Amino acid sequence: MIKTTVYLPEDLEVRLEAESSATGISKAELIRRGIALLLKNAERPKGTRRLPVFDSGRPLSPEAMDDAVYEHIKERAARR
Repeated sequence: MIKTTVYLPEDLEVRLEAESSATGISKAELIRRGIALLLKNAERPKGTRRLPVFDSGRPLSPEAMDDAVYEHIKERAARR
């Protein structure tokens, strides 16, 4: 396991302590169970999202891209 620190509002700490005392389950275990339950019931898709795909035109070599950027900079500078 990996140790982590969680800051809780005082009211949640009091309730957590009471639940731990009443059930005999450690506070750490109650927190782990709560997190596991939250993540299990999460409504977001689990890794099935596809990235958008688009066609940006003809592919350029790195040299051609450098030339295109340089020409664009020259054109903008000439307009000033």
